[in-house]
Amino acid sequence: MRVLTVNVVEELIPGPKETGFTAIDKRPQAGRVPVGELGLAGDRVCDTKNHGGPDQALYAYALEDANWWADELGREIPTGLFGENLQTEGLDVNGALIGEVWRIGDEVEVLVRSPRVPCITFQHRMEEPRWVKRFHQAGRPGAYLKVLKTGTIAAGDRIEVLSRPDHEVTVADMFAGQDAAKMQVMLDSGTDLEDEIRDHARRIAARA
Repeated sequence: MRVLTVNVVEELIPGPKETGFTAIDKRPQAGRVPVGELGLAGDRVCDTKNHGGPDQALYAYALEDANWWADELGREIPTGLFGENLQTEGLDVNGALIGEVWRIGDEVEVLVRSPRVPCITFQHRMEEPRWVKRFHQAGRPGAYLKVLKTGTIAAGDRIEVLSRPDHEVTVADMFAGQDAAKMQVMLDSGTDLEDEIRDHARRIAARA
């Protein structure tokens, strides 16, 4: 399990008229890139109301899922197209548990926080019909990560799973939002959850 590329914004590009410019255009960086509590050095967030902050410091997407989309859409999916900061290889990002902790390289530790929720900026970026709906249906959202220990990361760094919480809710499960029993177990486990995820899990659990 390793990092294939570390991506930061190349330049701000026009997004949908509702949002103005966007920092979704990420490109691979050479060498080691510093990682702080708010993400990678040199990266940007434009829509700070809906994106960014410590709970969305990094966005990880797997090469395997990008390749699946390439086959599905019949087009190349270059690293950074989805706005991901980290493209990984050999790691089931969507199968990671909410609250799982990874070490990246020798220094950086991150907490798997939540699935990525597609938005109109993502729709505009992809220029694919019904993209938001298709992204939901595919169940391959990738994961937002919170930085627990800062340092530097680079392409080729090994990813190690340091710990897993005592529940079974994966990134994909959280994205699908259908298993009330699993959500209740997660809520009862004492796992550190961001407020929005906790509230969403409670609504799902209440359906049981």
